[in-house]
Amino acid sequence: MSYAALIRPVIDRVYVSLRITGRDRIQAVYDEYAIRPGFESSFYFGLLARPMSAEGFAAATAYSGSDMTDELAQGVAEVDRDGTWRLTALGREVALAVQRACGDWAEECWGRKLIETMPGLTVVSRLAELVGRLLEAGQATGGPAFRAMAPVYEPSGATPALRLTSRLGALRHHRADAHRAAWSAAGLTLAQLRALPVDSPQRREIEDETNRLDEPVYQKLSQLERDELLAGLGALPG
Repeated sequence: MSYAALIRPVIDRVYVSLRITGRDRIQAVYDEYAIRPGFESSFYFGLLARPMSAEGFAAATAYSGSDMTDELAQGVAEVDRDGTWRLTALGREVALAVQRACGDWAEECWGRKLIETMPGLTVVSRLAELVGRLLEAGQATGGPAFRAMAPVYEPSGATPALRLTSRLGALRHHRADAHRAAWSAAGLTLAQLRALPVDSPQRREIEDETNRLDEPVYQKLSQLERDELLAGLGALPG
């Protein structure tokens, strides 16, 4: 099994479970501003750093849909004639608040020790460093969604938990780009991909190709560092 295939479910478990268990914290941000969540909730770490090009937007929203009616109506985003999306002043304020909420929840959640041998927050700074190096390496291997997300925005004095949360969110787009490239090269549409049985030969071929395209980013780390990243993420609650 490739390293990319091995670590993918670990990254997804840590990041997705954190977002799911912290959704009340994020919703509280939107309740405070009396607006509904929009694309800034998912892409804040990239949007706070730079505008999102039309190509990056199309790639990043390929799986979730690209209806931006709410964002425009609520005044959190604007788009120019080239299809480039930017946060408004309100959107930036909301995105910063979402990032803080995610970072605060991560620090609380990862600090819990269900058993004494769990590392807690002691490994988070090191994990953030390792993932940061992957984001640097991904500039040479990532696609349009990844380039829209990385480098990530990190405020002055950001905690290790906030840094790791934002960096993991961006790293997941390296694999998403690889996956889109794999099924597109196979001549499939997204609807056709979703119709394939999970255990079908063609679906397995697409996953193998995704792993092949995703693998190079991890070669930035030594074998010992890859083991450290896998073990450290695996030890975080979630």
